[in-house]
Amino acid sequence: MEEIIREEFIQNAIYRLDESTRMNTISLEQLSEEDIWKRPNENLNSVGNLILHLCGNMSQYIISSLGETEDTRKRDIEFDTISGFNKKELQLMLTETAEKSKRIINDASLAQLVRKRKVQGFYFSGIGVVLHAVEHYSYHTGQIAFWTKQLKNKDLGFYDGIDLKIKNDN
Repeated sequence: MEEIIREEFIQNAIYRLDESTRMNTISLEQLSEEDIWKRPNENLNSVGNLILHLCGNMSQYIISSLGETEDTRKRDIEFDTISGFNKKELQLMLTETAEKSKRIINDASLAQLVRKRKVQGFYFSGIGVVLHAVEHYSYHTGQIAFWTKQLKNKDLGFYDGIDLKIKNDN
């Protein structure tokens, strides 16, 4: 039974990472190179900053903590950067970080998923680490989508072709 729960948790976490990556790809396709580093005001981040931040967070939580490797994150750089990466480079960085994170999640043993560890000053089990990273990715994906819609005044069509009005089977 524990293995079934482990597998179900992993499959759903990976599905959610894939969904956020898919949505971020759609958003990035709509933006120009100049749009990537625009900030609406000094208290908000650009899409470029958000992507660097997502890569940093997944690297710290999944790749380093759950993957049991050295934490090399430099969080301030994620927000201080104002240029230096183009849209293609940011998309590749995000996709590669998400893919590496998915491999680590997929390979995580039950012992790794239940072991508590300190991450960014918090104590989480491996499950808590994965939940944080998936939720964090989703949260900032929403911000990227909002900023893209604000800049381009268009629907991003994340669920085109899917009938979202279908009722649940009980």
